[in-house]
Amino acid sequence: MSAAQGPLAGVKVLDLSSVIMGPFATQILASLGAVVTKLESPEGDNMRHVGPMRNPGMGHIFLQANQGKRSIVLDLKQPAARAAALRLAGQSDVLISNVRPQALARLGLDAASVRAAHPRLIHVNCCGFDQDGPYAARPAYDDLIQGATGIPWLTQAYAGGEPAYAPVTLADRVTGLHAVYAITAALYAREKTGEGQAIVVPMFEAMTQFVLGDHLAGLAFEPPQGDAGYARLLTAHRRPYRTRDGHLCVLIYNDKHWRSFFAAIGAPGRALAEDPRFATHSARATHIDAVYAEVGRLMQTRSTAEWQALLDAADVPNMPMMGPAELLADPHHAATGFVRRFDHPSEGRLVGTGVPTRWSGTPPADQPGPAPRLGEHSQAVLREAGFTETEVAALLQSGACHQAPEETCP
Repeated sequence: MSAAQGPLAGVKVLDLSSVIMGPFATQILASLGAVVTKLESPEGDNMRHVGPMRNPGMGHIFLQANQGKRSIVLDLKQPAARAAALRLAGQSDVLISNVRPQALARLGLDAASVRAAHPRLIHVNCCGFDQDGPYAARPAYDDLIQGATGIPWLTQAYAGGEPAYAPVTLADRVTGLHAVYAITAALYAREKTGEGQAIVVPMFEAMTQFVLGDHLAGLAFEPPQGDAGYARLLTAHRRPYRTRDGHLCVLIYNDKHWRSFFAAIGAPGRALAEDPRFATHSARATHIDAVYAEVGRLMQTRSTAEWQALLDAADVPNMPMMGPAELLADPHHAATGFVRRFDHPSEGRLVGTGVPTRWSGTPPADQPGPAPRLGEHSQAVLREAGFTETEVAALLQSGACHQAPEETCP
């Protein structure tokens, strides 16, 4: 792997996380230049086994969420593997896991145990719930946290019918972003104090903040000033508008947008400009169902291309509705290079995304490196950490450590 480049160059991260939440966070850290060593069980991260895939153990989500990392396999059920993991932690700046804290303590990898010997370590546990509450030991997955924090309630309030989860791993990725800023802030704090710290990043609290930020509504006041729910987000008419030949996403938001829209559509616009329901932001918010329904009716009178030309000329915000295939082919991404096509040593030609931020002084590398095969770097990581050849051989022979066969390694 190439030398790290970016604002986190030189930061060493020992990654005990799996599935999406933790790996999403550490992939961002790797893309910013951190050296991320992914510690896996002999079975490997579950997402290795979710297809489609070209080769076993290299599923599509795993390939995206683990770029630029190294993989070492340690069977933490064995004392020798746990001792090796502790030794690796002592040479790391950050240890991150999404193992339940109770299980982490049984392994001797909890914050109190590890930081007692390594006080500069930043120990991060992404878990389901804050550990001071009655849910502390409960298992947590994206679906469960979405349900517990109101996403299915919102989808039912919005679309009717049966409640549904958002069809993205929303809770995992929101929590992963919290982990990223917590880690980078803790690294900055350590530069000032010389001390690491323990950080807990709970999914339930992260998603509760995310949802209630929009939907407290009347419950933001005591006594309540109405019910929960931001009406503009929950109206059934808030959706891509059907045009004469397709769909278009349009948001006519502030007074300037509405005046421009009225002027652009001619006679219907002059009539709407005199309708008190459309007159002010507050009036539109009060009558949002009727307002959006009327826009929806008007949108069906022109083609998508006609509406795009008219709205662009009027500076009214709009965007095409795209699926994943269209998004990959979008001309903006082609111009910026954000969607990348690259060669993986074992998986062939792949498609992925770059870093969505721009840096003037410490830009990350264009390509952080390929996602690793299971145990691809086990021996290299151990040797780099100062394990002797005898120690490495003993770990491999006992089954405490596994190394990928040579022919599968780049």
